[in-house]
Amino acid sequence: MSNRKTLMKRAHIENPKEILVRMLKLYAPYKVKVIVALICLILGTVLTVCGTLMLTTIIDEYIAPLASGSTEVTMGGFAGMIGVMASIYAVAAIVQYVYNFLCVQVTTKIMQGVRDQMFAKMETLPIRYFDTRTHGEIMSRYTNDTDTLREFLSNAVPNLISQSLTMIAVFVVMMTYSWLLTLILLCSIIAMSFVVRYISGKSGKHFMNQQRDYGSLVGFVEEHVDGLKVVKVFSHESAEIKDFDKHNAQLTYSNRKGHTYANVLMPTMNNLGYVNYAIVAIVGTLFCSPIGIPSFLAMTVGKLIGYVQLTKQFSNPMGQMAQQANTILQAMAGSKRIFELMDAESETDDGYVTLVNAKEDDNGNIVEREEYTGAWAWKHYHKATDTVTYVKWQGEVEFEDVTFGYVPEKTVLKHVNLVAKPGQKIALVGSTGAGKTTITNLVNRFYDINDGKIRYDNINITKIKKDDLRRSMAMVLQDTHLFTGTVKDNIRFGKLDATDEEIYEAAKLANADYFISHLPNGYDTVLTGDGANLSQGQRQLLAIARAAVANPPVLILDEATSSIDTHTEKLIEQGMDKLMQGRTVFVIAHRLSTVRNSDMILVIEQGEIIERGNHDELIAQKGRYYKLYTGSFELE
Repeated sequence: MSNRKTLMKRAHIENPKEILVRMLKLYAPYKVKVIVALICLILGTVLTVCGTLMLTTIIDEYIAPLASGSTEVTMGGFAGMIGVMASIYAVAAIVQYVYNFLCVQVTTKIMQGVRDQMFAKMETLPIRYFDTRTHGEIMSRYTNDTDTLREFLSNAVPNLISQSLTMIAVFVVMMTYSWLLTLILLCSIIAMSFVVRYISGKSGKHFMNQQRDYGSLVGFVEEHVDGLKVVKVFSHESAEIKDFDKHNAQLTYSNRKGHTYANVLMPTMNNLGYVNYAIVAIVGTLFCSPIGIPSFLAMTVGKLIGYVQLTKQFSNPMGQMAQQANTILQAMAGSKRIFELMDAESETDDGYVTLVNAKEDDNGNIVEREEYTGAWAWKHYHKATDTVTYVKWQGEVEFEDVTFGYVPEKTVLKHVNLVAKPGQKIALVGSTGAGKTTITNLVNRFYDINDGKIRYDNINITKIKKDDLRRSMAMVLQDTHLFTGTVKDNIRFGKLDATDEEIYEAAKLANADYFISHLPNGYDTVLTGDGANLSQGQRQLLAIARAAVANPPVLILDEATSSIDTHTEKLIEQGMDKLMQGRTVFVIAHRLSTVRNSDMILVIEQGEIIERGNHDELIAQKGRYYKLYTGSFELE
């Protein structure tokens, strides 16, 4: 839980510093491992520098005397020093292994937590969030953006810390060798830092654009794949290719500009490092000369060789750190998009009325039960009196003067009033865009109304917890979606604890049992690609079976039989009628033959109910419904 709390801390994500700080805070839940890793890193850095120091000692105190024929130095002592230096590097290697092991562990755990948090957050977002973004754009946050964050955590941060510690340790030793040479070196290092700052600033802007353009491209491809059949039917391939080229060209431009600056950085740093190396070698050689050099500046050959090695160890980290600028900038761009998802406003739910298992006692009073009873009730807590009342779950839905618009400046529904009694079948008919589906979206609170009230079993739905409200209903949509898994799993999605027998009964009720039994593995046939190996009608039959197994008091059928042929529709009519018995049913249909037996038919145009009544009553009125039914006026 602690890492989730850390992840959820909000930041002003437009500020790069805030983004960076928030990225680093991802390490907070793993403080112990991070501290141990830092200790290993410091120890490894010190040991590496000590190895370099020993090189100076070996040259000045063993190699040089042995080369001059001195008898004071023995080969045994020389071999001993070589052994000590080898031991130092061996210990440094072991410490480095432990450090890398801990870094991998921490990084993988952080990324697991980030992905868990992103998905958990996504599940809380309102439908409006997904209506305003392509699925591919959202998916890119789980793929490309998280990959840049992983690279930052596993590579950039450890490298920056390692190289920084190396530079500090090497700088201290270099000052003890020759403070003048070190000051000369620092002047060139300052010049290098200005180069790094300039180039990094240029590449950073383009890397931000690159992450945005990548999400746009993925969104376009995902949308194209989903609509590939439509593209081919209308021979729209050439136009799609042009649109793709535009997205790809934009991504290529931002990618090229960002990497151009980033790739220039490392060669520039290397060349400046060679310049530093040459300066140190030339000036250091003068300091080794016995003529005209003050004693406090004089250096031995061993010290010069050691110092030159230290110069490399000092310059290389500069180049490595400059190289990480590329990774950091991409990670900041990706993390910004990740944090935008995490910080998106969740669907609000102020409801407190819940759905509970219930049973009537001998006096006819509703009593809550923990075990499954087959009956349900709304548990309503009254804070003012500190009492609890129970309302029988029946499925009565009432709209009272409801006004709604998806955006404030455009009203979709205007002063809608309707009452759906338990067991009634309410049909919604009208032109496309009249507001039929909007009414069903408001019943389950996919969107909240602007004005008026919606009551469910005489309870304002804003008082009912959304999870309880939605599990008391079942929807069969025109656009069905099947998940990767078996046929049985897809039907069970309507009721996760449904038994196999309940699944079989639901399939028979929806008239899906016949075609399921003829699949390669029957109910255990695995479906992939949104049920691509099934016909549209078969997918819709499974959606109806999914609703049947949920056994709700309210059923919403939004063009549920639009993809089923007339013959199949007649076959499932009896099953659907049985499914609708005792339930409040909302039916949206353009095929008016499917709503003829409805208890009430509402004709909706431009967000208003212009006619209401049963089939016979509306025919007798000879109004809009009459014209629709007789074909003298066609639905658009």
